[in-house]
Amino acid sequence: MTISAERVTFDDDTMWVALSDGRTLGVPLAWFPRLLAAPPAARAAVEIGAFGLHWQALDEDISVAGLLAGQGDRTAEGERAA
Repeated sequence: MTISAERVTFDDDTMWVALSDGRTLGVPLAWFPRLLAAPPAARAAVEIGAFGLHWQALDEDISVAGLLAGQGDRTAEGERAA
């Protein structure tokens, strides 16, 4: 079974992601510094894809699998050369 995001909303401190299996995840914005620093209009410009969330203007991509695994921003880990 593939679980995908259906809707994303925000409050002051949390990103809420409604999933296709009926669950809703509440994720601290502190986990994603680009989203935390972004104005509400930029946060609302999320594109929901089959595997996750994308914000073109913020250069931010978040996978549903990562959210389900409890992973925050891993940019610093990904900056190392392979």
